Amino acid sequence: MKKHLIVILTAAIALGFLPSSRAQDYEADSLRGSKKFSKRVVVSGLQHPWEVEWGPDGMLWTTERAGKRVVRVDPESGKQHEAVVIDEVSVPGGQDGLLGLTFHPDLLQGKGHDYVYVSYTYDDRDLGADPNAVFAAPGYRYLYMKIVRFTYDAKSEKLVDPLDVITGLPAGNDHNAGRLKFGPDAKLYLTVGDQGHNQLGNYCLPIEAQRLPTQAEITTRDFQSYVGKSLRLNLDGSIPPDNPKLAGVVSHVYSYGHRNTQGIGFGADGTLYGSEHGPHTDDEVNVIKRGGNYGWPHVAGKQDDQFYVYARWRDATEPCGDLTYDFTEVPPSVPFAKESDYTESFIEPITSLFTAPDGNFEDPLCGGIHYICWPTVGPSSIEYYEAGDTGVPGWEKVLFVTTLKRGSLYTLPLDDSGQKVSGPITRHFQSEDRFRDTTVSPDRRTIYVAVDFEGLAEAIGGGTTQVMDHPGAILAFTYEGESDAPIEPIKVTKTQPAESPAAEPVIIDGPPAHFTAAQAEAGKAAYTAHCAVCHGGNLTNGAYGTPLAGEYFTKKWSGRSVQALFEHAQKKMPPPNPGSLGDQLYLDVLTYIFQVNGVEAGEKPLPTDPSALGLLAVP
Repeated sequence: MKKHLIVILTAAIALGFLPSSRAQDYEADSLRGSKKFSKRVVVSGLQHPWEVEWGPDGMLWTTERAGKRVVRVDPESGKQHEAVVIDEVSVPGGQDGLLGLTFHPDLLQGKGHDYVYVSYTYDDRDLGADPNAVFAAPGYRYLYMKIVRFTYDAKSEKLVDPLDVITGLPAGNDHNAGRLKFGPDAKLYLTVGDQGHNQLGNYCLPIEAQRLPTQAEITTRDFQSYVGKSLRLNLDGSIPPDNPKLAGVVSHVYSYGHRNTQGIGFGADGTLYGSEHGPHTDDEVNVIKRGGNYGWPHVAGKQDDQFYVYARWRDATEPCGDLTYDFTEVPPSVPFAKESDYTESFIEPITSLFTAPDGNFEDPLCGGIHYICWPTVGPSSIEYYEAGDTGVPGWEKVLFVTTLKRGSLYTLPLDDSGQKVSGPITRHFQSEDRFRDTTVSPDRRTIYVAVDFEGLAEAIGGGTTQVMDHPGAILAFTYEGESDAPIEPIKVTKTQPAESPAAEPVIIDGPPAHFTAAQAEAGKAAYTAHCAVCHGGNLTNGAYGTPLAGEYFTKKWSGRSVQALFEHAQKKMPPPNPGSLGDQLYLDVLTYIFQVNGVEAGEKPLPTDPSALGLLAVP
């Protein structure tokens, strides 16, 4: 355990709320499933498929988060039918773009309601810049979320006649959520994340998941208080009059106190389930109830005082921007509270995936303290499943939860009421992928899984990988029977990699470096996607990375060769898989860093020939 972990853990132990068992045992209650499934790649190469739904036309409908398309895919041949390209979609980073999709139940039923609804992020200059966006890359200054209704034209097989349902919903550079469902009550349900405040590059921004809208905000259609909430809307975007009255106001808010609910799904009886990303432990599975408070940020998972404390960085007694964010060490100037200090009424999750009793998240295979090592699975969707007469035996009433970090499908058995988890959680289809969403065939025997095009996931042998097994794929897992093998607890055998000595940058003679504005713009997008999580949106206030702008960077690198910086980046970044981004992407990111540090763009791009990279001259 590193010394900087001791500060928070020692304080926590002194307060008496950390048991002695270790965090790496967090998955002890998860079992390897023994059922046999065949696997087939239906289609691959999609640009981050985010939502996948079985349509009434027998096709798989999917949104491409980064591709800005809605695509219908033949589940047998994999042939793609492009339904629409939405140019308005804005995709500045890794948690935004074209997100949710849901059908009107009358689609293709001849009733004149051939509607498909989507949620996505977009730029809205009329609403003005988000004041919180000063902490993020420029591409987020005018970023908002909306719901749009399309009409499906069966003759042309296209989505046409877009109609805004609601606009101006909050969006940001982190935790946008964005899952959209058509409810059994003929209402739309949408999740909005807490925007990643109080952590990483946004650590000086307050979490507002508990702040409820005022009547004045609703009257002026100011929806910024909708962060960290689930919303319930009429089909025209108006507020249902039977929505809960919270703090004396009826708004779109259906429930609150959420962190990042990327998954919602309805059970057969109308129960609304949600899967929610936890901070460093305690991903949640919730039953979402009308008017419910789910405790965030005061509580993560159950109110058990196991590791998590709510540290309010913005409220530090010294300027927050002067502090270095580190979730493992809370400086004395930052106030924090235990979970048990929270006395308001709230609804606990029906289970956590998973709870860590302490904070020992170090793992050399993960590059030290790294989010892949945290005892969370990264739940990206949730779906209620009943086997019926033709489905998978033993799964009479379960929840499917896909996971990004673990590249697996978890099944959670429910009791007869559907309100509690009853029995062991099982893990299936483990791969070096990031599982994004599921849908099921009408006979209930085939589970379709949408897979991210790229990203970071747990490697099967331990540690991490950025090379997906099935980039941008939809996979089909078909039940083939029961296995004779016993159900075993999940165990991952880790092999310690050989250490390589760090190479120090060297100074060489040469001309000043040059690059174009277009190359720097490409570098900004690449930086936001791959680097901002550690080095911060403004290159100086990241969670773990050293500053890439300002005095520290200038003193270290000005006058050194760009080749040395390029090679340093390849050997070190991004942890734990350095060198994985490709030469051009590293070069583009460097040009953006140069631009932020005041180096002016010119007419020639930074070349890929190392001998021609030149010297970095920071003004």
